[in-house]
Amino acid sequence: MTGLVGALGEAWSELRHHKLRVLLSLIGIAVSVGALTAVVALSEYQQQQMAEQSDQSGGRPATLSITASRTDGAPMDWKAFDDHVGQVSERYSFSYLTRIVDPVELQLQTPEQVRPVMARLVDPAYPIIHRTPLLEGRWFHEADAELLAPPVVITEALWDVYGRPDLATGFSLRMVGDNAGSYPVIGVTPRQYAGDEEKRLTMMFDSYAERRDALPADAMIAWEVWIPEEGAADLGPVLAADLRAGTDDGIQVGVSRTDWASRPEMQNSSAMFELVTGAIAGLVLLLGGLGLVNIQLVAMRQRIREIGVRRSFGATQGRIFTSVLLESVVATAVAGVIGIAIAVAVLRAPFVMEMFQGLQDIPPFPVRAAVTGLVAAVAIGALAGFIPALTAVRSNVIDALRF
Repeated sequence: MTGLVGALGEAWSELRHHKLRVLLSLIGIAVSVGALTAVVALSEYQQQQMAEQSDQSGGRPATLSITASRTDGAPMDWKAFDDHVGQVSERYSFSYLTRIVDPVELQLQTPEQVRPVMARLVDPAYPIIHRTPLLEGRWFHEADAELLAPPVVITEALWDVYGRPDLATGFSLRMVGDNAGSYPVIGVTPRQYAGDEEKRLTMMFDSYAERRDALPADAMIAWEVWIPEEGAADLGPVLAADLRAGTDDGIQVGVSRTDWASRPEMQNSSAMFELVTGAIAGLVLLLGGLGLVNIQLVAMRQRIREIGVRRSFGATQGRIFTSVLLESVVATAVAGVIGIAIAVAVLRAPFVMEMFQGLQDIPPFPVRAAVTGLVAAVAIGALAGFIPALTAVRSNVIDALRF
């Protein structure tokens, strides 16, 4: 341990003595380590963005979807089966359960004309399960089902039809036909992509059911439940069996996972992105290491007399080898820390966050990225210092003193 501490001290002294040479040789290392660290961190951000986008369509891990249909051609009694799902769910104490009916056609009075608009019927747990963002306003509360005027959440494109009025002023939609009435707008969902012009509204299932005796003939209900991911594989078959119990043989019940974590292709694409970008950054780091090897070899030829003097005063080959090797390791470690600091600063810049616009849960700077960058810096320092250290050890003492 004493020898190692002494070798580290000698390495640091040499680095301070040759500051200009060290600075020039390590700029590329610092940039390469910063790039490698940034790639790993950007991969984490990209995975988070992909996960959130997938959550909006398939639900958070783990989301189970329950479907039912009749195999004998008879009409489905959705109310009876919905009551059955509710009874089974109470036994499991699900915290997040939503019914989904999509689509239901309504007749909407716009400023220009009466036009059909598609509606989706959900429960308050839906935006939580699907991580649905809001541009303005809020989502549903359980108490909203008791309101005489059913609240709705609309898309940004439908909001634009009315000139984007302030929701706080009591902006409402006017329906005609079977669902005639006033529907206060409590929230607006943003466009999912540039050019998204879908005009749709979302209403609470119970609010719709209060006004209608039954769902439209062509409507179908799906149920979704958000459960801990650890028990999803075991719970699915058991839940399906419980739902089939107590129903007649003509009803077919299906329970399946819809979230992204159940699809290997989503995870493979993220891993491929990190692999490709990491390989590019690693290649840049390797090229920087080759440049450091050349500089260290040239510097070692200039220090050959110094090595001879140290050998003549009793320095062992192991001590010489370790001190020369640690010079590169310490230098690249310092460069790695600087590169990591640069990567952290750059990734916190506003223009980088704009690349991941809409990200709801911005992850902290991943420790894995910093550790990867530092390990890479130390590894490239060891590789770059090995050949110069081997050259120093193999130098003849007498020849070195005559140099």
